Amino acid sequence: MELPIVSIGNSKGIRLPKSVLAQYGITEFVELILDKGQIILRPKSAPRSGWDQAFAQMHADGADALLLPENLDNDLLEEW
Repeated sequence: MELPIVSIGNSKGIRLPKSVLAQYGITEFVELILDKGQIILRPKSAPRSGWDQAFAQMHADGADALLLPENLDNDLLEEW
């Protein structure tokens, strides 16, 4: 896809078609990566995005059980 460089105030930029933004889930921010002579734009995801679904699935699978018993003897922790 070839896009023209356009003036945006004192800067230059490109306009991405709405269909491209929708296809890649770009809403407000992108991550700009400069790598080996390439400019890469990647959708910027929110930190911890999807954690709520992952935790719900862990609970459904029973994978959220405590690894140590709740009534752990504090004497065992003194060496730590």
